[in-house]
Amino acid sequence: MRDRDVESNIERVSDLLEEEIVLGMLHPRERLVEDDLCDRFTLKRHVVRQVLVELERRGLVERRRNVGALVKSYSPREVHELYAVREILETNAAARIALPVAHERLQELTDIQRAHDAAAMAGDSRALFRANMAFHRALFALCDNTALTEAIGEYARRTHAIRSASLLFAHHVEKAGSEHHQMLEALVSRDRQALVELCRNHLAPSRDAYIEAHVRRFGASETITPT
Repeated sequence: MRDRDVESNIERVSDLLEEEIVLGMLHPRERLVEDDLCDRFTLKRHVVRQVLVELERRGLVERRRNVGALVKSYSPREVHELYAVREILETNAAARIALPVAHERLQELTDIQRAHDAAAMAGDSRALFRANMAFHRALFALCDNTALTEAIGEYARRTHAIRSASLLFAHHVEKAGSEHHQMLEALVSRDRQALVELCRNHLAPSRDAYIEAHVRRFGASETITPT
Protein backbone atom coordinates (compact mmCIF):
# COMPACT_ATOMS: atom_id res chain seq x y z
CA MET A 1 0.00 0.00 0.00
CA ARG A 2 1.42 3.38 -0.93
CA ASP A 3 2.16 5.93 1.78
CA ARG A 4 -0.57 8.27 0.56
CA ASP A 5 -3.09 5.43 0.79
CA VAL A 6 -2.04 4.76 4.38
CA GLU A 7 -2.37 8.45 5.25
CA SER A 8 -5.77 8.60 3.57
CA ASN A 9 -7.01 5.59 5.56
CA ILE A 10 -5.68 7.01 8.82
CA GLU A 11 -7.51 10.29 8.23
CA ARG A 12 -10.71 8.59 7.02
CA VAL A 13 -10.97 6.16 9.94
CA SER A 14 -9.89 8.77 12.49
CA ASP A 15 -12.59 11.16 11.23
CA LEU A 16 -15.23 8.44 11.38
CA LEU A 17 -14.30 7.37 14.91
CA GLU A 18 -14.18 11.02 15.96
CA GLU A 19 -17.76 11.42 14.76
CA GLU A 20 -18.83 8.30 16.63
CA ILE A 21 -17.28 9.61 19.85
CA VAL A 22 -18.91 13.03 19.46
CA LEU A 23 -22.26 11.50 18.56
CA GLY A 24 -22.23 9.22 21.60
CA MET A 25 -21.91 5.96 19.68
CA LEU A 26 -18.66 5.35 21.55
CA HIS A 27 -18.75 6.22 25.23
CA PRO A 28 -16.20 7.61 27.73
CA ARG A 29 -13.85 4.84 28.95
CA GLU A 30 -15.03 2.44 26.21
CA ARG A 31 -12.15 0.34 24.86
CA LEU A 32 -11.09 0.56 21.24
CA VAL A 33 -9.80 -2.93 20.51
CA GLU A 34 -7.19 -3.18 17.77
CA ASP A 35 -8.45 -6.54 16.46
CA ASP A 36 -12.00 -5.20 16.19
CA LEU A 37 -10.83 -2.11 14.31
CA CYS A 38 -8.68 -4.19 11.96
CA ASP A 39 -11.69 -6.35 11.08
CA ARG A 40 -14.16 -3.50 10.83
CA PHE A 41 -12.08 -1.30 8.54
CA THR A 42 -10.02 -4.02 6.81
CA LEU A 43 -6.78 -2.43 7.91
CA LYS A 44 -3.44 -3.83 8.98
CA ARG A 45 -2.56 -3.58 12.65
CA HIS A 46 0.18 -0.97 12.18
CA VAL A 47 -2.32 1.31 10.40
CA VAL A 48 -4.88 0.89 13.20
CA ARG A 49 -2.20 1.78 15.73
CA GLN A 50 -1.50 4.96 13.80
CA VAL A 51 -5.24 5.73 13.87
CA LEU A 52 -5.18 5.39 17.66
CA VAL A 53 -2.16 7.68 17.85
CA GLU A 54 -4.02 10.26 15.77
CA LEU A 55 -7.12 10.01 17.97
CA GLU A 56 -4.92 10.44 21.04
CA ARG A 57 -3.36 13.52 19.44
CA ARG A 58 -6.86 14.93 18.90
CA GLY A 59 -7.64 14.45 22.60
CA LEU A 60 -10.32 11.84 21.92
CA VAL A 61 -8.55 8.71 23.13
CA GLU A 62 -6.17 7.87 25.96
CA ARG A 63 -3.92 4.82 26.04
CA ARG A 64 -3.22 3.02 29.30
CA ARG A 65 -0.61 0.40 30.00
CA ASN A 66 -2.04 -3.14 30.12
CA VAL A 67 -5.46 -1.78 29.12
CA GLY A 68 -5.08 -0.32 25.65
CA ALA A 69 -6.93 2.57 24.04
CA LEU A 70 -9.98 4.05 25.73
CA VAL A 71 -12.34 6.83 24.71
CA LYS A 72 -11.16 9.84 26.69
CA SER A 73 -13.05 10.50 29.91
CA TYR A 74 -12.60 13.94 31.43
CA SER A 75 -13.10 14.70 35.10
CA PRO A 76 -15.38 17.64 35.96
CA ARG A 77 -12.31 19.66 36.93
CA GLU A 78 -10.63 18.98 33.57
CA VAL A 79 -13.82 19.99 31.76
CA HIS A 80 -13.98 23.30 33.63
CA GLU A 81 -10.32 23.98 32.91
CA LEU A 82 -10.62 23.22 29.19
CA TYR A 83 -13.73 25.35 28.82
CA ALA A 84 -12.12 28.22 30.74
CA VAL A 85 -9.36 28.25 28.12
CA ARG A 86 -11.89 28.05 25.30
CA GLU A 87 -13.78 31.01 26.76
CA ILE A 88 -10.60 33.10 26.89
CA LEU A 89 -9.68 32.26 23.31
CA GLU A 90 -13.11 32.54 21.71
CA THR A 91 -14.25 35.74 23.41
CA ASN A 92 -10.89 37.30 22.56
CA ALA A 93 -11.35 36.36 18.91
CA ALA A 94 -14.90 37.75 18.89
CA ALA A 95 -13.64 41.02 20.38
CA ARG A 96 -11.02 41.29 17.61
CA ILE A 97 -13.42 40.95 14.66
CA ALA A 98 -13.32 44.12 12.59
CA LEU A 99 -16.81 45.54 12.07
CA PRO A 100 -18.52 45.86 9.70
CA VAL A 101 -17.82 42.42 8.27
CA ALA A 102 -17.54 42.14 4.48
CA HIS A 103 -20.74 40.98 2.80
CA GLU A 104 -19.18 37.88 1.23
CA ARG A 105 -17.88 36.66 4.59
CA LEU A 106 -21.25 37.20 6.23
CA GLN A 107 -22.84 35.32 3.34
CA GLU A 108 -20.47 32.40 3.89
CA LEU A 109 -21.53 32.18 7.54
CA THR A 110 -25.20 32.47 6.59
CA ASP A 111 -24.87 29.65 4.06
CA ILE A 112 -23.15 27.41 6.61
CA GLN A 113 -25.92 28.10 9.11
CA ARG A 114 -28.54 27.17 6.51
CA ALA A 115 -26.79 23.79 6.22
CA HIS A 116 -26.76 23.53 10.03
CA ASP A 117 -30.50 24.27 10.16
CA ALA A 118 -31.21 21.72 7.42
CA ALA A 119 -29.20 19.02 9.19
CA ALA A 120 -31.02 19.72 12.46
CA MET A 121 -34.39 19.56 10.71
CA ALA A 122 -33.47 16.26 9.02
CA GLY A 123 -32.05 14.77 12.22
CA ASP A 124 -28.75 14.17 10.43
CA SER A 125 -26.36 14.24 13.39
CA ARG A 126 -23.21 13.70 11.32
CA ALA A 127 -24.00 16.60 8.98
CA LEU A 128 -24.97 18.69 12.01
CA PHE A 129 -21.62 18.05 13.67
CA ARG A 130 -19.70 19.01 10.53
CA ALA A 131 -21.82 22.13 9.89
CA ASN A 132 -21.35 23.23 13.48
CA MET A 133 -17.57 22.93 13.16
CA ALA A 134 -17.65 24.85 9.88
CA PHE A 135 -19.74 27.66 11.39
CA HIS A 136 -17.37 28.24 14.29
CA ARG A 137 -14.30 27.92 12.08
CA ALA A 138 -15.66 30.60 9.72
CA LEU A 139 -16.85 32.81 12.59
CA PHE A 140 -13.53 32.93 14.42
CA ALA A 141 -11.60 33.27 11.17
CA LEU A 142 -13.15 36.74 10.99
CA CYS A 143 -10.65 37.91 13.63
CA ASP A 144 -7.92 37.51 10.97
CA ASN A 145 -5.40 36.12 13.46
CA THR A 146 -4.19 32.75 12.24
CA ALA A 147 -2.42 31.77 15.45
CA LEU A 148 -5.52 32.55 17.51
CA THR A 149 -7.88 30.67 15.20
CA GLU A 150 -5.56 27.66 15.18
CA ALA A 151 -5.52 27.65 19.00
CA ILE A 152 -9.33 27.87 19.04
CA GLY A 153 -9.55 24.93 16.66
CA GLU A 154 -7.15 22.86 18.74
CA TYR A 155 -9.06 23.38 21.99
CA ALA A 156 -12.41 22.89 20.28
CA ARG A 157 -11.17 19.53 18.99
CA ARG A 158 -9.93 18.53 22.45
CA THR A 159 -13.46 19.01 23.75
CA HIS A 160 -15.21 17.06 21.00
CA ALA A 161 -15.63 14.07 23.31
CA ILE A 162 -17.26 16.38 25.85
CA ARG A 163 -19.84 17.63 23.36
CA SER A 164 -21.39 14.17 23.00
CA ALA A 165 -23.50 14.84 26.12
CA SER A 166 -25.41 17.68 24.42
CA LEU A 167 -25.33 17.10 20.66
CA LEU A 168 -27.93 14.32 20.71
CA PHE A 169 -30.65 16.26 22.51
CA ALA A 170 -33.07 18.31 20.42
CA HIS A 171 -33.36 21.20 22.89
CA HIS A 172 -29.58 21.63 22.94
CA VAL A 173 -29.40 21.54 19.14
CA GLU A 174 -32.26 24.05 18.86
CA LYS A 175 -30.63 26.39 21.37
CA ALA A 176 -27.27 26.18 19.59
CA GLY A 177 -28.88 27.00 16.25
CA SER A 178 -30.76 29.94 17.76
CA GLU A 179 -27.53 31.31 19.23
CA HIS A 180 -25.79 30.98 15.85
CA HIS A 181 -28.52 33.16 14.32
CA GLN A 182 -28.10 35.68 17.13
CA MET A 183 -24.37 35.80 16.43
CA LEU A 184 -25.11 36.55 12.79
CA GLU A 185 -27.51 39.31 13.85
CA ALA A 186 -24.85 40.79 16.16
CA LEU A 187 -22.39 40.85 13.28
CA VAL A 188 -24.90 42.56 10.98
CA SER A 189 -25.84 45.14 13.63
CA ARG A 190 -22.17 45.61 14.59
CA ASP A 191 -22.94 44.82 18.24
CA ARG A 192 -19.56 43.61 19.47
CA GLN A 193 -20.60 43.31 23.12
CA ALA A 194 -23.56 41.09 22.26
CA LEU A 195 -21.34 38.91 20.05
CA VAL A 196 -18.75 38.43 22.80
CA GLU A 197 -21.42 37.50 25.37
CA LEU A 198 -23.07 35.11 22.94
CA CYS A 199 -19.74 33.36 22.34
CA ARG A 200 -19.17 33.13 26.10
CA ASN A 201 -22.62 31.74 26.89
CA HIS A 202 -22.58 29.38 23.91
CA LEU A 203 -19.96 27.21 25.62
CA ALA A 204 -21.90 26.47 28.80
CA PRO A 205 -24.52 23.90 27.69
CA SER A 206 -22.08 21.24 26.42
CA ARG A 207 -19.79 21.75 29.42
CA ASP A 208 -22.61 21.44 31.94
CA ALA A 209 -24.32 18.53 30.17
CA TYR A 210 -21.08 16.50 30.16
CA ILE A 211 -20.47 17.12 33.86
CA GLU A 212 -24.04 16.11 34.72
CA ALA A 213 -23.71 12.93 32.66
CA HIS A 214 -20.31 12.17 34.23
CA VAL A 215 -21.74 12.49 37.75
CA ARG A 216 -24.70 10.25 36.87
CA ARG A 217 -22.44 7.63 35.35
CA PHE A 218 -19.41 7.65 37.64
CA GLY A 219 -20.52 9.57 40.73
CA ALA A 220 -19.36 12.89 42.15
CA SER A 221 -15.71 12.32 42.94
CA GLU A 222 -14.44 15.86 43.37
CA THR A 223 -15.48 19.38 44.21
CA ILE A 224 -15.36 21.94 41.45
CA THR A 225 -14.56 25.59 42.01
CA PRO A 226 -15.11 27.29 38.65
CA THR A 227 -12.54 29.92 37.76
